[in-house]
Amino acid sequence: MRFLSGISACVAWQWALLACLCGTLVACSEAEPPSQSPQVKAKPDPYTIRFVTINSPDTYFIDSQNNYAGLEYDLAKRFVTFLGPPYKLEVIVVDTFDKVFPTLLRGGADIAAADISITAARKRQVLFGPAFHQVQAMVVYNRDQNSAPTKAEALLDKRIVLPRSTSFVEKMRELQAQNPKLIWRETDKLSSEQLIEAVARDEIDFTVADNHLLAIMQYLYPQLDAGLMLGQSDNIAWALNKLSGEHRLKQVQAFFKAIEKDGTLRNLLDRYYGHTKRLKQMDVATFLSKSRTLLPQYIRLFKGAQEVTDIDWRLLAALSYQESHWDNYSTSPTNVRGLMMLTEQTSNMMNVTNRLDPKQSIMAGAKFLLWMKDRIPARIPEPDRTFMALAAYNNGVGHLEDARIIAQRLGLNPDSWADVKRGYQLLNDPAHYVTVKHGYCSCGAPVIYTELVRSYYQIMQKYFPAYDPGLDPYKIADTKMPWLLARAPQATSMTGTTVAQLD
Repeated sequence: MRFLSGISACVAWQWALLACLCGTLVACSEAEPPSQSPQVKAKPDPYTIRFVTINSPDTYFIDSQNNYAGLEYDLAKRFVTFLGPPYKLEVIVVDTFDKVFPTLLRGGADIAAADISITAARKRQVLFGPAFHQVQAMVVYNRDQNSAPTKAEALLDKRIVLPRSTSFVEKMRELQAQNPKLIWRETDKLSSEQLIEAVARDEIDFTVADNHLLAIMQYLYPQLDAGLMLGQSDNIAWALNKLSGEHRLKQVQAFFKAIEKDGTLRNLLDRYYGHTKRLKQMDVATFLSKSRTLLPQYIRLFKGAQEVTDIDWRLLAALSYQESHWDNYSTSPTNVRGLMMLTEQTSNMMNVTNRLDPKQSIMAGAKFLLWMKDRIPARIPEPDRTFMALAAYNNGVGHLEDARIIAQRLGLNPDSWADVKRGYQLLNDPAHYVTVKHGYCSCGAPVIYTELVRSYYQIMQKYFPAYDPGLDPYKIADTKMPWLLARAPQATSMTGTTVAQLD
């Protein structure tokens, strides 16, 4: 069954984890209204570029604001824009990776964009565009249940499940050639994310995943870790049909050359992965624990601040955690105080009479973040504008502007957070800071600060629902934590299939 755009067609990945969708195919087109068809229709015209992909945090999902997102989706959308009118985008979503290549090869799609690794076997089947990302396959294990598998011998006699038709299977076969007793099971019923979840639930001992997906999943399940690396790192690229893709391949090559040159590719990679190495497992575990014990008493206040500022309450909560770890009595040596760690100057500006009053602190912090956002040029798109506002919240808008100026001098994009970060990092260099208005700054701090808030926000989006004041202005978010903390009975996977049911 095919569905077009709409929340009823997809279950949103609440920032990182998206459930596999029911049905064989899901097609999304920004230009066409919803319709249904029992099978993939013939290509309507030569100007519709059909991308086949899968649902995952690396490829395509619906975010917490009900917008289409994912690195592959953002690239596909920009590719169609690069080609210009009358080209338009159609996204065909298959429910498992092993259906991606068959869909492409039978002519059901023009381009496969599904976090695809370039391998020798696949080169014999398809054409590959330029590599735009590099990943490393890792054995994923649960630190609470198993020791780190650093050698192939540690994988013997273990419950290992891999997603069928992936490059991980090829790598395991290479390892098996040296270790004939190594065995595993393959499945087309569960995705890589779901198999990683199965490791976290101790349903299986090991699976294999790319390091960038594991980094995202570790924010949700801190007991996960990486063991043995399998083979060399892989390049990720789009795949095209050899029989019909020669002309399209030239367009793809021109597109990636352009976005690499103008910084768009760098900015997109930073948007999805730039913050994923900031938190350690203990940081995540502590955050999740405090989300259960401390956060519930403040949720209503964060939602009230969202009603006034229209800033997602979960972002405000993440910001507050980075500032005070939700300790209402937190005080710094410089007398910055409260849940949002307000200075005396900011408190006076926001008419705060008691910085230790949670209601006043949260509302003032939210308004101050909004004030910072309003001082940033409106042309700067989201989410870069929010990232810059967070950096300014930490270290002032003056240093932010200096960082943007330095980025521009370096030939980078001053409206891109990925490039402004590089400007920040030069504000401790006299060759640069003497040339800007606000001078020296130890400006690695606001960069780290912003990336940590982004990380905590990502976790919040997974475990806490968005708030719509128009729908339910009084409802407090469900604060029951997942099995990870609550030790609830074993849950089924998101498709309703457990690993035990695969046979």
